[in-house]
Amino acid sequence: MGDFFKKVHNIVAMIPPGAVMTYGQIAIMVGSPRASRSVGYALRAVPAGDGIPWHRVVNSKGEISLRKTLQGDDDRSLQRVLLESEGIVFRKSGRIDLKKYQIRFVL
Repeated sequence: MGDFFKKVHNIVAMIPPGAVMTYGQIAIMVGSPRASRSVGYALRAVPAGDGIPWHRVVNSKGEISLRKTLQGDDDRSLQRVLLESEGIVFRKSGRIDLKKYQIRFVL
C-alpha cells in the first residue's frame, strides 16, 4: 500500500461515529487537493474488517457516491445503513446536511 493510501486511511480512521468528511476534504489534508478521486480509490482498497470507517466519507454534495467493492458489488445501501446506525439523518433528496454532520480536523 502506498504512502498516499496510508495517509488517507489514517485520516478516515479519525472520523468519529456520527460524523462525515468529504473526499475533497481528505485530499486537501493529505496534501493533494486535486486527488479526490484517488481518495475514493484508497477507500476502495480498505480490507474488510480492518476497522477503517470508509462509510463516513461522502461527496461534496453530502451524497453517497458509487463505491464498488473489489468484487464489483455496489455497497451504497450498506453505507447508508451504517451512517444511519450512527445517527446520521438523510434528507428526502438522499443528501446529508454537511453543516450538521461534517467534521473538520486541523492537522
